[in-house]
Amino acid sequence: MSQEFDLVVLGGGTGGYVAAIRASQLGMKVAIVEKEKLGGTCLHRGCIPSKALLRSAEVFSTLKEAGKYGISAGAVGYDFGKIQDRKQGIIDQLHKGIQFLMKKGSITVFEGFGRVMGPSIFSPQAGAVRIEKENGDQEIIVPRFLLLATGSRPRTLPGLAIDGSYVVTSDEALQWEKLPESVVIVGGGVIGVEWASMLNDFGVDVTIVEYADRILPFEDEDVSKELARLLKKRKVNIVTGAKVLPETLEKGEGKVVISAETKNGVDTFSAEKILVSVGRQANVENLGLEATEIKVERGVIVVNEHFQTAESHIYAIGDVIGGLQLAHVASHEGILAVEHMAGLNPHPLDYTKVPKCTYSRPEVANVGLTEKEAREQGFDVKVGKFSFKPLGKALIHGENDGFVKLVVDAKTNDLLGVHMIGTHVTDMISEAGLARVLDATPWEIGQTIHPHPSLSEAIMEAALAVDGKAIHN
Repeated sequence: MSQEFDLVVLGGGTGGYVAAIRASQLGMKVAIVEKEKLGGTCLHRGCIPSKALLRSAEVFSTLKEAGKYGISAGAVGYDFGKIQDRKQGIIDQLHKGIQFLMKKGSITVFEGFGRVMGPSIFSPQAGAVRIEKENGDQEIIVPRFLLLATGSRPRTLPGLAIDGSYVVTSDEALQWEKLPESVVIVGGGVIGVEWASMLNDFGVDVTIVEYADRILPFEDEDVSKELARLLKKRKVNIVTGAKVLPETLEKGEGKVVISAETKNGVDTFSAEKILVSVGRQANVENLGLEATEIKVERGVIVVNEHFQTAESHIYAIGDVIGGLQLAHVASHEGILAVEHMAGLNPHPLDYTKVPKCTYSRPEVANVGLTEKEAREQGFDVKVGKFSFKPLGKALIHGENDGFVKLVVDAKTNDLLGVHMIGTHVTDMISEAGLARVLDATPWEIGQTIHPHPSLSEAIMEAALAVDGKAIHN
């Protein structure tokens, strides 16, 4: 006898389990089907483990420079095994927290691979789920609503096979027992830059090979330029406008060699490891979607503004629908999808109000349009920009590189975008996100009293700078 639920969530990652909790709050009988561990990529192979390693790298870097703070630290080293243990401890603690939340919400968790079934004896419409368990057993569950939240996996380059040893993605790199002496990172996007920053802080020789003409190509150009300058200052080798040639790959005897077409011709790069970081690919295969009316285009599931697929009772969220592949986006999409199922008529998500972060050193964060995007969309743009260099808190912290930049519509004074690079800007960007949600103007931000000394003063000063009124410029 198959079990029936109001909602079945296929995938227990950040978007999936948050959606399940919200559905439970709304009185739904909920189940999650997860083939691995609750928390998904974000908790086990992405956001959390990578940021744990980045924090250890930051502490190590700070200790090496302890003298500038008047501190005698003696010889400084690290035990990468203990660093990995700390990372795993954080993951385990958060995983237990999610398990507790499932029990608290009376959410049933099925372990196994879930596959969507078409109309059958179990249900007159597509959407029943067949759970294939590791021991070979199968079980059928029937939902009134189905939410697909199956996430994504690292994308690879055609011809550049991942072997887990010489050529790896971030999945394999997170499990390294010791760090290599040198790494070539293929891809200078968010993940590539974070790994470059972290490995460099640990003393690894790093080269970034990026196809676009700059690293972080979707950031404001001023931010990309500043981060490249600061990484190069730390001896990270950055090669842009480079097309990797997979057919040139050679590996063996503890070394891997690969070439790339660059503006100088063909350059060859050699290292212990190649880390491929060229984006992520949605997990849409083998889900049984062919038994439904659900459409897949360009490798992602097609949904409307309420995250409904072509089967109106089946929704999809997160990386599997493309767009902004961010954990906090998936969570919000999940909440909105569930509220729409419940008839609450939530407002569609405005993706221009979503903060985006890069946890390198220094950090990068933004919300809204870049200056170039705003001009391309026909806005008459004015800009306010303020450096961290004169700020007392930045000098006290010992990291005063970077700036805050506001992009504003000169005609209406609407805030179009905010871009930051500097220490702790991933924590500061939420103020800019709130300003976008509330349609705040630079004048209103400038009139908001910011504590002194604080890094957030840079936001106030940048807002004042839009009209030439910054105090400390």
